Amino acid sequence: MRNKLIFCGLMSASLMAVSCSTGYMITGYERSRILIDSTYDGTPAKEVADFIAPYKRHVDSIMSPVVGRTSEYMYAERPESPLSNLLADILVWCGKDYSEKPDFAVYNIGGIRSAFAKGDVTYGDVLDVAPFENKICFVTLTGDRVLELFGQIAAAGGEGVSHGVELVITKDGGLKSARLDGKDIDPNAKYRVATLDYVAQGNDNMAAFKAAIDVKSPQSKDNNVRFIIMKYMKEKMSQGISVSSRIEGRIKTEEK
Repeated sequence: MRNKLIFCGLMSASLMAVSCSTGYMITGYERSRILIDSTYDGTPAKEVADFIAPYKRHVDSIMSPVVGRTSEYMYAERPESPLSNLLADILVWCGKDYSEKPDFAVYNIGGIRSAFAKGDVTYGDVLDVAPFENKICFVTLTGDRVLELFGQIAAAGGEGVSHGVELVITKDGGLKSARLDGKDIDPNAKYRVATLDYVAQGNDNMAAFKAAIDVKSPQSKDNNVRFIIMKYMKEKMSQGISVSSRIEGRIKTEEK
């Protein structure tokens, strides 16, 4: 399956729009990833296959190396999901490499663009999940700003948060309660947070990060989160461990 040609992009879209002159606007879209195989072309043209072959070999040599294994299918969705939990936990895990001890981490759902199938995870799979040039970032927020941040996460219907975060949100986007490691958030305390530089800038409607202090944001290529994810995967694989993650109630949704 790894060697089949995959077309990545917005191949399947459902757009409700007409010309601007009518006053109508796009109300939504859907995207999907379509595997191009014999289902769509049972008799591929030899001349086309021959033309593509050298490029495919080059791409496969880069994308096909296995960097880890997963014990189950891992996907991302709101309010909580196995993959968003895993990626947030990885941001906390990597703190040791930066002499950091984050109290918690936030990974934006919008930055997770694919899923991990059960079994081998390749370089290309990680690139699909984390395709952007986002770097690891560590910031400090006061407790009142943490509560503001959690309110913004509630308004979005959930984001990736690390183990120890316990949020109860309402279906209409309100924050009912917030705890960290079993304790209420102290508005006057300071909390060290691991996230992506894109998020730390206040993007994806998490403006509370704009009040962050003591920002550590290394910008060299090796600090890209995809390489941090690969490093985590490789370490677990070297230990004979298949990576797993589960929904554990980090973000619970209740009625008003």
